[in-house]
Amino acid sequence: MRTLWLVLLTLLLTGCGYNTFQTTDEQIKASWAEVLNQYQRRADLIPNLVNTVKGYAAQEKDVLLGVTEARARVGGIQASPELINDPEAFAKFQAAQGQLTSALSRLLVVSENYPQLKSDQNFRDLQAQLEGTENRVTVARNRYIKAVQEYNVAVRSFPSNLTAMIFSYTVKPSFTVENEQAISHAPTVDFNVPSPAPAAK
Repeated sequence: MRTLWLVLLTLLLTGCGYNTFQTTDEQIKASWAEVLNQYQRRADLIPNLVNTVKGYAAQEKDVLLGVTEARARVGGIQASPELINDPEAFAKFQAAQGQLTSALSRLLVVSENYPQLKSDQNFRDLQAQLEGTENRVTVARNRYIKAVQEYNVAVRSFPSNLTAMIFSYTVKPSFTVENEQAISHAPTVDFNVPSPAPAAK
């Protein structure tokens, strides 16, 4: 009799989305880990990038400080696995990353005013690495968004929503559309743009 109840319980859980929750929850965790990995890769590039720019454009203190402070804010957020279950903490994490993206964009725009910096091989290498990392961030974020979407649909849909209530599965936060559009364009620097002609004497 006990075996029969276990079989019935297993069939019930399977039919009500329990396995879906297990699978999608693991997909979310894996996707989130990759998002963090790529964000960390970006953060690791910043000190060298800032120092290289400083060597040619030390007078751009506000821009350099903005990047450094934005990186510090990102580093001050404890991006634990639990963060993806806390909408408020997730929103703060997302906002901090968005501010860092904006600060990096401003830094790269400023670099256009310094031909020697633009021609520095180290700067060009760092810029290429940053652009590649931003692309990987976008891919990782998209995977996370899709994993969360599948999970959240299961949480809200009948009859899997009953299983969600029983086992306390709740909707998880995701990146917003506005932020996704902003970050989907990697910061770029066009090294082929001619420098402004010197002013006539």
